[in-house]
Amino acid sequence: MPAGTTAEAITATWRAESTRLVGALTRMTRSIQLAEDLAQDALVAALEQWPATGVPSNPAAWLMTTAKRRGIDSIRRAETLRRKTEELGHGLREDDGMPDLDAQVDFIEDDALRLIFLSCHPALTPESRAALTLRVVGGLTTAEIARGFLVPEKTMGQRISRAKKTLTTARAEFELPTGEERTRRLDDVMAVIYLIFTEGYTATAGDDWMRPELAREGIRLARMLAGLAPDEPETHGLQALLELQGSRLDARTDSDGAPVLLDDQDRSRWDALLIRRGLAALGRAESLAARGIPVGRYFLQAEIAAQHARAGAPGETDWARIAALYDALAEAAPGPVVEVNRAVAHGRARGPEAGLAVLDAVDPGALGDSPLLPSVRGDLLERAGRHAEAAERFDDAARSTRNEGERALLERRARENRSEPG
Repeated sequence: MPAGTTAEAITATWRAESTRLVGALTRMTRSIQLAEDLAQDALVAALEQWPATGVPSNPAAWLMTTAKRRGIDSIRRAETLRRKTEELGHGLREDDGMPDLDAQVDFIEDDALRLIFLSCHPALTPESRAALTLRVVGGLTTAEIARGFLVPEKTMGQRISRAKKTLTTARAEFELPTGEERTRRLDDVMAVIYLIFTEGYTATAGDDWMRPELAREGIRLARMLAGLAPDEPETHGLQALLELQGSRLDARTDSDGAPVLLDDQDRSRWDALLIRRGLAALGRAESLAARGIPVGRYFLQAEIAAQHARAGAPGETDWARIAALYDALAEAAPGPVVEVNRAVAHGRARGPEAGLAVLDAVDPGALGDSPLLPSVRGDLLERAGRHAEAAERFDDAARSTRNEGERALLERRARENRSEPG
């Protein structure tokens, strides 16, 4: 097999199997650091051997076998207790050397889910949870994560290392939590995945309006979580939300990389496959909800995103339905960001003054120095024909943002409003 093809096979296998591999090894070793080290050793071995010997018929099993063998060698060198060697080596058949993965590791899907819950442990900060999730669940390198969040690679490496040490200090259990603790942790897991996606969808800072790779990784993680927790409507709601919003990625910038707002996007560039996947995930969530299983913020936001996805043109959008859904979301998950978006919906459904009335009730200090509040106020004022006031608000928003693409967009809208009477 050509070297390029082999390298592609290794990359594809790693991205598909690294979570299960690290999860299974963490269950065996009770150490996320050791598990990741063993998985990385197996990856290095594949990079060294597969170009010469070819890609194995079951590459995932090859990686698992190699990682377990190296774990056994490590334990023997350290003269660790025999029972640990036996535990780690259990089920490893030396006669054929390459057993089927399913025969080696039970509860593979549970291991992956455990790993996701572990990486989102409450002892960690949200930023550390996101970084660790991308590292051990997403399989991204430290350099890739650092680029995604615009921090030096050394800083991100230290953040991930501290997160692993925190889990060790906290004696974090690898078992799945139950009851209320499981519900809380699942909320944390979904919040981290949503954070990863939103940081890619609209970057907080930097030169680029978006970081599509980060957004797509969020979508992949949401799919994984929905598959691992199929009886939770909110996991399907989260997947639906990210698939539907992610379908617009290619249309959100023009040929020069400048931002394009929703109403101005070429909807033929929306990804039809992602829309179908998103609507299918939403359908699964709706089926679970019909059985009486409670839904929450992600399900409601997915319903909102679906209204846009189903509209063939901006004028066909059912803003009245969207406004009603935001009203429900404000009850289910109240907060200033929801209120600002609710103002947008009411402004479209009932006129800009109705939107401004909702916005006036939002505490200006609740969003800190975020450009969201002044930019939405500027949009509503523009729609009301109050262009001089709109220009001032867009100027305020432009001064607040740390994203250069967003700043250019806001400055352009301020200039356009200054050129209009009113």
